[in-house]
This record gives sequence, C-alpha cells and structure tokens, in this order.
Amino acid sequence: MATDHIRYDVLARDALRGVLRRVLADAAEHGLPGDHHFFITFLSTADGVKLSPRLLAQYPEEMTIILQHQFWDLVVTDDRFEVGLSFGGIPERLVVPFSAIKSFFDPSVQFGLQFETSDASADPAAASETPAAPTASLPTPAEGPEDELAKPTEGAEVVRLDRFRKK
Repeated sequence: MATDHIRYDVLARDALRGVLRRVLADAAEHGLPGDHHFFITFLSTADGVKLSPRLLAQYPEEMTIILQHQFWDLVVTDDRFEVGLSFGGIPERLVVPFSAIKSFFDPSVQFGLQFETSDASADPAAASETPAAPTASLPTPAEGPEDELAKPTEGAEVVRLDRFRKK
C-alpha cells in the first residue's frame, strides 16, 4: 500500500471540525435558529479541556453537553470553544478544544459528526494502521430518539471517508 504523504485523513478531519467551528461561531453571534440544538461529546482529560474538579470527578473520561436553552457566553476561537452552563444549579465555565471532541449531533435535523480524537491518533504507529476517519451522519427525514447519540437513527446514513480509499 502506498504511503499517504498528503494525509487526507487529517485534512478531512480538520475540514469537518471547521464545520463544527462555523456552526458554533454562528450560534455565538446570532443564537440558535429554529429548533436547532447541539449535543457535543468530548474527552474530559484531553489537553486543553478545562472543567471544574467536581465535573471532572463526575465525568472522568468523557462528557456530553447540550447547547440548547440555558447556556451563556459562548466564545469560539480557532482551536476551541468556551461556554457557560449550569450543572445541578451550579454555573460552570467549560473550555473544550476542537481536538478533544468525539461527536457533534444536532437532533433537530438528524445531522452528526464523529471524530477520532487527536489523542487517539497522536501515536504514529496507530495512525499508520488506522488513520483518523471522521464520519458524517447526513441529514434525513428520519426521526429517532435524541438520547441515542452514538448510533445513527434509522434512515440516517453514516459515510466513512476511508470507504473511498483504495485498499
């Protein structure tokens, strides 16, 4: 198999993270339009993630947040987002680098993105065996429960970019 010196997997992952960055930046500037709301799952201990010790104790590996009605001060930069949320009535400020995000899902339109995190692809040996392959769950008219974030809902199609690579 030929060596991918261009690293299309990394370029595709970064492009899809750009989609996420743009959506969050628009939400920060204009608020959430219509019924849109976001489920964002990230690694709690990834480099650059800032959580209170209380939240880190509750979510030692990964955490899913929902940006819908009660969030504030959403700030989006090139490499991360920051947001205020309330957990059990206690306001918290979270900082989440885009590289720590595992998945993004907007149930209002059944659109989702899943990522291999940078931590998982940082090992060069692992990256050469299984390149980071982002997946996109395309919008469909299918309806499904909002709590099943990890699985695509019926009618949704998950497209793996490595499917198009020559084997």
